[in-house]
Amino acid sequence: MSSGTAANVPIIEVRRGTKIYGGAPAIQDVDFMIRPGEVHGLVGENGAGKSTLCKAIAGAITLTEGEILLDGRAWRAERPSEALSVGIAMVYQETSLIPTMTVAQNILLGKEKFLNRWRGMNIAAQQLLQSMNFHVNPSVNVGALGAAQKQMVEIARAVHHNARLIIFDEPTATLTPEEKLYFFDLVARLKRDGVAVIFISHALEEALAITDAVTVLRDGVRVLDAPTADLTRETLVKHMVGRDLSQSYYADKSIGRPGSNRSRGEKVLSVENVRAGSMVRNMSFSIYAGEITGISGLIGSGRTEIAKVISGVAKRDMLHGGMIYLKGRPVRYRIPKPAVDDGIAYVTEDRKLNGFFETMTIDENIFLGSIARGEVGNVLLSKRRQRTTGAEWVEKLKIRALGGNARVVELSGGNQQKVVIAKSLVQKPSLVFFDEPTRGVDVGAIQEIHEAIRNLADQGVAVVVISSYLPEIMSLADRILVARQGRIVEQFARRDASEEKIMYAAIH
Repeated sequence: MSSGTAANVPIIEVRRGTKIYGGAPAIQDVDFMIRPGEVHGLVGENGAGKSTLCKAIAGAITLTEGEILLDGRAWRAERPSEALSVGIAMVYQETSLIPTMTVAQNILLGKEKFLNRWRGMNIAAQQLLQSMNFHVNPSVNVGALGAAQKQMVEIARAVHHNARLIIFDEPTATLTPEEKLYFFDLVARLKRDGVAVIFISHALEEALAITDAVTVLRDGVRVLDAPTADLTRETLVKHMVGRDLSQSYYADKSIGRPGSNRSRGEKVLSVENVRAGSMVRNMSFSIYAGEITGISGLIGSGRTEIAKVISGVAKRDMLHGGMIYLKGRPVRYRIPKPAVDDGIAYVTEDRKLNGFFETMTIDENIFLGSIARGEVGNVLLSKRRQRTTGAEWVEKLKIRALGGNARVVELSGGNQQKVVIAKSLVQKPSLVFFDEPTRGVDVGAIQEIHEAIRNLADQGVAVVVISSYLPEIMSLADRILVARQGRIVEQFARRDASEEKIMYAAIH
């Protein structure tokens, strides 16, 4: 076969791919192909079947019906190691790293030499990470890394295995703008080297910017497959949801509606010169009832860490740790329970690791929020209350599932996020921290989560939104704080803020 002919033969071709779970198809009769050196976008709402299709290609699951062709020949992988052996690697949205092993060990896992030296492993991993402009210490245990750095390690591991096809599932969700540029440069380099890339993303602008073609899935069915040059963002959204949405799902929809002109209430929280390790160095700010306060900043600026300190998930320094006042009363939480009792809720940025119990049902997970507030009551009635509470929040947040008895692990990412939010809001908090509330969430669920956040503020709850995505901060926040190197360095009112001003303050 000539090189020109080989380039036209798809690395992978899926024909009438169908995967059925519990009698319901996750994907149905899906056709898909990708050729060497092609960057192919795969988009759709959560639950549309994107990850299912890619897991079948990567050997994590097997199709119920249909076939997969590798280089034009029928092929089937029973496990991911078989797919990796023929050059197919998948970088999962929820990382598959081993937390008790170092960064270097995770990167080299599966391609280690028979005899290994720590120094040699660390040097090899460091050189690979530096070549991709990823700043991660190769000798650190993965369990100590944040979500963004774990994603970098996942990407580095796929590149290290010299894959012919790399599947990226939401690779930029945790990256800073600068890190995204490095990632896009990496994709361009892989393309020049003839490596095929499947790019799964809810960031439609990114998909349109770096792909050659885009496939749209809706309800497990392929509804669009076209060259990127022929597509617009509006076209993609219409095919994804089956209807037209507004110009931008990050547009400020609170303007002009009843109760949208929120007036600032009492001061709920005051943070004064708080320090916590190396991440929070001297943080000061105030939070008010009935107001949405956005906290923006780069990864490592201390945004998440200060929220964890306030909510009792992490501890501030014992000496010279500063002061935290809740409604004028000094507080120091060493565990989350007293903070929950005082009406503070923290919605984690990593839902899979810290947000829910995946083998428990929707009702059970949501009811855990009531248990955390000590509202169980009569044990004999708790099952009935569990079902009632679960049904109430399933309806409120439009959680899409076959029923409250569905296990959370069976839900799409957006519905899992709604369960995490419901578990916190059932506690009836007066102060809520939302850390990256729409990470890995589809366009329809983003609107619904934003609406829930705005409704909380309209009801007089003090709301803090931490987000890496500036359009989200600009859409939601009444007031924006900018964190840099463990400090709040700038504050903007909504009317005075712009993406340029916020980014300048976060970097300079």
